[in-house]
Amino acid sequence: MQQIIYFITKNSTKLLFLLLLVVSLYLTVQTHSYHQSQMLHSANVVSGTIYEKTNSLTEYLHLKDENNRLAEENAKMKQILYNSQLIIDSTFAVNPEIRIAQDYKLFNAKIIKNSFYKKENYLTIKGGLVNGVKKDMGVINAKGVIGIVENVSKNYATIQSILNTHTKIGAKVSNTNHFGTITWDGKNAGYVQLMDIPKLAALRKGDSIVTGGISTIFPENVPVGLVDKVFTSKNSNFYTISVRLFNDMTNISSVYLIEHVKIKEIIELEEQTVSDE
Repeated sequence: MQQIIYFITKNSTKLLFLLLLVVSLYLTVQTHSYHQSQMLHSANVVSGTIYEKTNSLTEYLHLKDENNRLAEENAKMKQILYNSQLIIDSTFAVNPEIRIAQDYKLFNAKIIKNSFYKKENYLTIKGGLVNGVKKDMGVINAKGVIGIVENVSKNYATIQSILNTHTKIGAKVSNTNHFGTITWDGKNAGYVQLMDIPKLAALRKGDSIVTGGISTIFPENVPVGLVDKVFTSKNSNFYTISVRLFNDMTNISSVYLIEHVKIKEIIELEEQTVSDE
């Protein structure tokens, strides 16, 4: 208390000056409309700037939530796209029933590890059995195919990358419908190889390569890449095609997992068919 009294006594002249200055400014503003408008304008500018900075900071802090929301919306849109096939069922009805096929479910996941410089590359995602992740699910992103789920734990899963010498994915040339198999020779992370396309197929550089839809892993027409080079051999009736990937596999952060909801039924039927032979 004594220090406060000492401070006021020592600086009484300065404090009195500040008090009179504040009072005079207040009286000036209250008695002159021009000064009032200028004061309000200045206050609005200051408060507007503060609100703008605060809002920007708030938006930045919520950016992660917004990205997650957009990823979930994209997954729903892709699910609708891959299930857009119309089915006309007239087997047991006088009036045919028109419905939409519901073969695929999609949900998003975050990549926490990605290798692309080995012969056998894998990705690790946050999301496992508790999230509905299963072995052999197809994995894609907005640009195209990423790989196939290999192993799953309670909260995580590993994905066999398209950049893995053991990966084999059914694909086709979009404008010819000739089917082949995507493999990787382990050399360039930007290119894969499409094998077993017959020489009867009309090919040219820039043709789109997409999934064939003949497996239970990927829907039809998921993008893979573009034809870059076509190699031929006199000893083979098939092309070897170099495909430039749409994805930059060295720079991916999130993916979509594809679940074929009828895969169990298909596998059981195929196993029964084999056992009957």
